Amino acid sequence: MNTFKTAFLLTALTLFLMLIGGYFGGRNGMILAFIVAAGMNFFSYFYSDKMALSMYRAQPVTREQLPRVYQIVERILPRMALPMPRIYVIPNDSPNAFATGRNPKHAAVAVTQGILNLLNDEELEGVLAHELGHVRNRDILTSSVAATLAGAITLLARTSAMFGGGSRDGRSRGLGGGGIFMLILAPFAAMLIQLAVSRSREYEADATGAHVTGNPYALASALQKLDVYSKQLPMQASPSTAHLFIVAPFLSRASFANLFSTHPPMAQRVARLTGRLPVQRPIG
Repeated sequence: MNTFKTAFLLTALTLFLMLIGGYFGGRNGMILAFIVAAGMNFFSYFYSDKMALSMYRAQPVTREQLPRVYQIVERILPRMALPMPRIYVIPNDSPNAFATGRNPKHAAVAVTQGILNLLNDEELEGVLAHELGHVRNRDILTSSVAATLAGAITLLARTSAMFGGGSRDGRSRGLGGGGIFMLILAPFAAMLIQLAVSRSREYEADATGAHVTGNPYALASALQKLDVYSKQLPMQASPSTAHLFIVAPFLSRASFANLFSTHPPMAQRVARLTGRLPVQRPIG
């Protein structure tokens, strides 16, 4: 299913760009758009993980630099029959984590400095098992490709709006050609995310993490902490990559961000793990 979703994303992007190319440039425009789409598809498949990691300034770490995470991951891997992923740390105090890569052999797990400071070992094990659950469930490629394509489309939309939304005398013309283009492209990018990244993937990764560790309450406790403290210390994120994280990071434009919402309610995630509604933790 995830392979089909990835193929659908790449095909949808190709057809969409060819449609735009044909509209603006006729046959030559379609050919140029096809070449651009082929290049973007190649980049998305092989380099989407590197793009996501670089976007958040994730730094690779060795066993000597971060033995705590390596020990936990090495304890989990045999239970999942997975190879060792690359481990990264994001220099950000907001607690969060994500997994990326095109397959288990080329997977990477990134954790923020904030999550390392916040969680105890059992809770961190639950989070890492959740992220490795995404790797085992093979939804990391779909998520990474969707993030790259949606990001590229959103950038195109913003660029179009920037150069097409003002008048010659510098005054705004309201919704000019660029603004209309933005209104069309931004929802299209969001649609790609929504079609490719269902909310069920987080439930599935939660269930995998809980089963592998045998401790659903530790993961539930971690999720509650992350939900509270990620709001107290918000992490600025791009809407096109927000779905990668274990908890939804802060998105500055609420109306635009809602289009890209893919995380199920935290209360429901915790309730599925524990069988009861979570207790609200005070902030501070």
